Amino acid sequence: MKKSDLPEKTCSTCGKTFTWRKKWEKVWDEVKYCSDRCRSDAKRPMSSKKS
Repeated sequence: MKKSDLPEKTCSTCGKTFTWRKKWEKVWDEVKYCSDRCRSDAKRPMSSKKS
């Protein structure tokens, strides 16, 4: 399968699109964030985030 044919999603935190990865094969429906950094940023209160 070509990389261009892989499914894509948009990150809930930064809005960047990211593609399917083998390590997400079994949990693809649950993946919301493009990286660990975005996942941890999403859990921080809004007041402590930098603009």
